[in-house]
Amino acid sequence: MLIEGLYSILAFEKIENTLSATVKLNKDHEVFKGHFPGNPIMPGVCMIQMIKELTEKELNKELFLSVASNVKFMAIINPEENDTIDLNLTVTEVDEYIKVKTTVSFKETLALKLNGTFKILA
Repeated sequence: MLIEGLYSILAFEKIENTLSATVKLNKDHEVFKGHFPGNPIMPGVCMIQMIKELTEKELNKELFLSVASNVKFMAIINPEENDTIDLNLTVTEVDEYIKVKTTVSFKETLALKLNGTFKILA
């Protein structure tokens, strides 16, 4: 985990080529003190890192994000109000790449949509 202690995995399930994960955010983590003081917001780059780490966990492969397309941040995740988020990833392996189509949500709110291509490093 790149950002130690930022989140913990509550549930992790794979059905065919779809991964579903529920994670609990640590609202007291240092990242939220700087982003932003008094009004914490989950940084987009941290959500993308989470997607990478969950994909690596499932595939047991080291990955590098080479292309991020159709990235849409649709709602702000405030860890004090919504500390549990759901990630759904559709994963497809093509040659030395992993293509991931992802949504991140909390309650009934869609927060992020992302299509990513990860290069397999190891």
